[in-house]
Amino acid sequence: MTFHSLPLFVKLAGRSVILLGEGEAAEAKRRLLERAGAVIGDEGADARIAIVALDEETSALEAVARLKARGILVNAVDRPDLCDFTLPAIVDRDPVLVAIGTGGVSAGLAAALRQRLETLLPAGLGGLARSLFDARGAIRQLYPQATDRRRALGEAMSTGGKLDLLAKDASVSSWLAGSGESVDALVEIRLISADPDDLTLRQARLLGQADRLYHRADMPTAILDRARADAVRVACPAAPLDPGIGLSIDLGFA
Repeated sequence: MTFHSLPLFVKLAGRSVILLGEGEAAEAKRRLLERAGAVIGDEGADARIAIVALDEETSALEAVARLKARGILVNAVDRPDLCDFTLPAIVDRDPVLVAIGTGGVSAGLAAALRQRLETLLPAGLGGLARSLFDARGAIRQLYPQATDRRRALGEAMSTGGKLDLLAKDASVSSWLAGSGESVDALVEIRLISADPDDLTLRQARLLGQADRLYHRADMPTAILDRARADAVRVACPAAPLDPGIGLSIDLGFA
């Protein structure tokens, strides 16, 4: 599985962005840029990215060509084939931002997903993020190893955990008071099919937390991609008896 594009969060505060066009589409982009603190300019501005929201086809194509000739990355509204980047639908729980993109295929689908997530993610999610940031020192003291920190945080923020992301009363201080154990583990996961949609919640959570995957050679990429990008992947008939530090997964089919 490959990405159609690489999602990035770009800091635009105080930076110039070109915006061409008028009407509802252009105003919607203007509001997004203003919320990000961008300095909005015309085509002559010294900028690295631009948004073209021109309705007239010839004018839009000519503007895109001129901007790209200057080495500027362009988003052409309603013209996905001309876009160097796309603007996602956004769920804002400052400082948490959830961005949803479809590569320009369906803005309606992205909007529908955003609306669904708006109802799921509590307003206090941003406060949880700030609390975790403030507690970085304490968390590192309890879990000196990065693998232990990842596992402890993953378990705490899983469904029903002490920092359940959908809970309204998650307390970082209470979680820290009862934490501190470091446990290395090898967990066996046996799948019922090659369809990632058939993963149980527990299996999906463990794959997302694992430091290394010992998997069969016929394991589909769609399943392996559910693990962290930096997790070590080893194709082998069976996991070793001593897999090493952290959480290891022995992944195969039932």
